[in-house]
Amino acid sequence: MGDGAKEEFLRDFGEHYGYPNAPNSIDQIRATQFKRLQVQDLVYLDHAGATLYSDLQMESVFNDLTNNVYGNPHSQSDSSSATLDIVKHARQQVLDYCNASPKEYKCIFTSGATAALKLVGEAFPWNCSSSFMYTMENHNSVLGIREYALGHGAAAIAVDIEEDIHPGITGDTLTTKMSLHQVQRRNVAGSPEGEPTGDVYNLFAFPSECNFSGLRFDLDLVNIIKEDSSKSLGISSVCKNGQWMVLIDAAKGCATVPPDLSKHPADFVAISFYKLFGYPTGLGALIVRNDAAMLLKKNYFSGGTVSASIADIDFVKRREGIEELFEDGTVSFLSIVSIRHGFKILSSLTVSAISRHIASLALYTRKMLLAMRHGNGSSVCILYGHHNSKKLHHEMGSIISFNLKRLDGSWYGYREVEKLASLSAIQLRTGCFCNPGACAKYLGLSHLDLISNTEAGHICWDDHDIINGKPVGAVRVSFGYMSTYEDAKKFVDFVASSFVSPQNHIDHGNQMEGQPPFLTLIYSL
Repeated sequence: MGDGAKEEFLRDFGEHYGYPNAPNSIDQIRATQFKRLQVQDLVYLDHAGATLYSDLQMESVFNDLTNNVYGNPHSQSDSSSATLDIVKHARQQVLDYCNASPKEYKCIFTSGATAALKLVGEAFPWNCSSSFMYTMENHNSVLGIREYALGHGAAAIAVDIEEDIHPGITGDTLTTKMSLHQVQRRNVAGSPEGEPTGDVYNLFAFPSECNFSGLRFDLDLVNIIKEDSSKSLGISSVCKNGQWMVLIDAAKGCATVPPDLSKHPADFVAISFYKLFGYPTGLGALIVRNDAAMLLKKNYFSGGTVSASIADIDFVKRREGIEELFEDGTVSFLSIVSIRHGFKILSSLTVSAISRHIASLALYTRKMLLAMRHGNGSSVCILYGHHNSKKLHHEMGSIISFNLKRLDGSWYGYREVEKLASLSAIQLRTGCFCNPGACAKYLGLSHLDLISNTEAGHICWDDHDIINGKPVGAVRVSFGYMSTYEDAKKFVDFVASSFVSPQNHIDHGNQMEGQPPFLTLIYSL
């Protein structure tokens, strides 16, 4: 039966699944490079949180570090000079990955995507006429930029992006609409009144892929915002002047569809390497346009960022290079040396093949979850995202976010799902995934719901998953380049066996209506 199910899967997705044109198939990759998953009989489905490093990658890193001597790139010894050359090459690899010309962009290494986003927020040239606009679907690390904007007297506005398809004689046309939420401002002491004396700069931020729903944003949004935002989207109603700059949080999206900056010239792009190939952690990058970098205002200086300073008088001469100016202290050079081995893994498979492989697993899993029905015909799984749109259905990433319903229409708690998954050796993630805007949007939680839940004591990572009959988070599974059909099938079978009720189950003396047999056993223990 299992072979028949896989044959059906391969009929639907075999053209894209398993790297048919790569040196090794997905089964060979799993058997040789991820033996630890087989040894532990583990299904790992939290690649949006952190993907897995391969044995080959780590062997290459180990051999590199044990056979070479790498010195601090701020020194001038031979080993340090050699390290500096590798760091420069790594910067170029990062730019190449996003098709960014070194004549237009620079790569600043940071301690992660969050540090890259923080750098933009704290150094952006805010003033009282600036605006920070961001999509509701954004990670907390992007929302945190709002503190810098509001702290300088700027406005902050959350927006919803909607795409409408209009049929026409020559084909469908796509229009982008923007719905603005309320304007947020703070009374900042010492803020100048009236119009600013200098130039006004505004910042628009969005993720290339929502880490809650998996929805991929159309990167044409970059061009729309930078070139024709006020006319096309009605931004002028709240932002009357100034130049717009665009920030892409690509921490999640870069693993499958890195932004092509030659076509979508964003000013800032934040990425994280453990999301790409598992190792190293604690290293990210900010890809920044040269002209945008020149506008950033940095106060702090450190070792490596100054050409000269004097200890007992107010004198400092900063370095002129963009990377040197913003990389405080010694960069994590051994981690930077290691990323080339991760990029080598990706290039051997190709990012386009990785994207197709992951999409085949995600589409299959969505299809199977949506098809599940209880004995009374009611849906078991409620998926979040634009899954009903034919166009956007194929614009979903590796993430599937959902909640499960009982036979009577009430919700299973997501923590309940997570704990039972762990008993089946399935690793997934639950909650809001540090994305409060998308969480509230897809779960239908009002401001009153969110505030009352917080006042009642609900916080991130606690066990309060259902409040007043509503889920306050979701279950999320996500796939990586090494995920297999067997991973997806085991997860689908787990949901079917654990949460689907073929009929009403009555336990004499204790009514267990709507409980699958497995859950009835759990609750009776």
